[in-house]
Amino acid sequence: MKFFNTAGPMVPEDHYCIDPLERINRKEILNLIDQKKYFVMHAPRQTGKTSCLLALRNYLNASGNFYCVYVNVEDAQAAREDVERGIRTILSKMEGTISINNSNIYPLFQSIYLESNTIPAHNALGRVFQKFSSSLDKPLVIFFDEIDSLVGDTLISVLRQLRGSYENRPKNFPQSIILCGIRDVRDYRIHSDKEKAIITGGSAFNIRSESLRLGDFSEEETKKLYLEHTKETGQIFNEDVFPYVFKLTEGQPWLVNALAYETCFKLEKDRSKPITKELIEEAKENMILRRDTHIDILIDKLSEDRVRRVIDPILCSDEDSPELNPNDVSYVIDMGLIKKKLGKYVVSNAIYREIIPRELIQTTQYSLEQDILWYTENNKLRMDKLLERFQEFFRENSEAWLERFAYKEAGPHLLLMAFLQRVLNGGGRIFREYGLGMKRMDILVEYHNEKFALELKILRNEKTKEEGLKQLKMYMDKSAAKDGHLIIFNKSKEISWGQKIYKEQARDNITIWGM
Repeated sequence: MKFFNTAGPMVPEDHYCIDPLERINRKEILNLIDQKKYFVMHAPRQTGKTSCLLALRNYLNASGNFYCVYVNVEDAQAAREDVERGIRTILSKMEGTISINNSNIYPLFQSIYLESNTIPAHNALGRVFQKFSSSLDKPLVIFFDEIDSLVGDTLISVLRQLRGSYENRPKNFPQSIILCGIRDVRDYRIHSDKEKAIITGGSAFNIRSESLRLGDFSEEETKKLYLEHTKETGQIFNEDVFPYVFKLTEGQPWLVNALAYETCFKLEKDRSKPITKELIEEAKENMILRRDTHIDILIDKLSEDRVRRVIDPILCSDEDSPELNPNDVSYVIDMGLIKKKLGKYVVSNAIYREIIPRELIQTTQYSLEQDILWYTENNKLRMDKLLERFQEFFRENSEAWLERFAYKEAGPHLLLMAFLQRVLNGGGRIFREYGLGMKRMDILVEYHNEKFALELKILRNEKTKEEGLKQLKMYMDKSAAKDGHLIIFNKSKEISWGQKIYKEQARDNITIWGM
């Protein structure tokens, strides 16, 4: 039986899949290859880059117009600054890959490869490509996967050798080369031990003509993928599952596959029973709590300073900052953590939006009281009691607690979320919406069929309350919540706590809380 793939390249015989050649602009790529261009394909981890390259390699070889070779250079990462070791590792990996996947040209490459051991490493790769290309009866196309895994002088040497004989293509050098990785080579900042300087990718490989980004699944593709399981097993998905999965993932391929695998192969193995929205929600929670590899990598990135500098203002939904470094933004986009939507930088999907604050408050939430009895009554959530207790806690402890957060700007928001996280212990759910320039964070708490809308804002001026009420009413209407709470954090150190702390009733079932 086929299954949903969550590790490694897609294998059509084993996995439910969307045809990789349908996920790329094949016409555009073939035009670039015909035009003898060297270009970049990039996308975040586990989005299907390798699967697309392998399918494209097979397509080009089957066309009879090219010899196409794929090589994953990640093994050379261990060489780091050792250019000799790095280049030899890449050539060795090519030799092994060609022997398996390009057996018709392997004897020719093998002889050239053996001769290359006498050539200095800083010339060996270029010389091998030159001799190999000139010996073939058709143009050579090469795909380098995981190119950005290379480090320092090894990466610089590879890029310069590829650039060095570019003018000799296609008879005496590869007609086209695709460099594939997480980031565009233009954005590389490579530290050279040899030159004691930072070398940019653009200067080391200034022959790049295009940069192509592999996109996520569309909602239609997500549904098409899931229906492959129905065709194979007869197990159906309730119709509301498809839009809900897309709402959670926005088509991120690993998340789409992982949710389905967790649901269909762990939670509900009885093929006579349908897959429901509730099962998808349970699968999502299991994945987050288990910290699957993809999620663990995401969490690890949060500790990087360049990620923190971007995510921190997004978490507190601040205005676009003139100090936001474009290189930092580009890096976080390439990691797949954020994207631009309606002119605002937002976290890429609902699952990531949930993971990020939950991870940042993990230690804090375990340190707070977890008893659920004092804020529930007759199996109903007393949000007023919960926020009154938080108000007291914030007044007495916030200064000490906020110092513990690496994400200083979003500290008050994170502390409230840590406090609210206990709602999950009683069977509730929390949804979060935030983004740079939104000027607020929206939180929806669902507890036993009741909905509570919370709007979190930082006090900026006299219009903050007015804006917050307007935004909260809109959010209540959008989420169908009948109970609304506007929380305004006052960060001023010149105002007493007596002035900051207040509770005020407004119209339309809205309570305003000053902190």
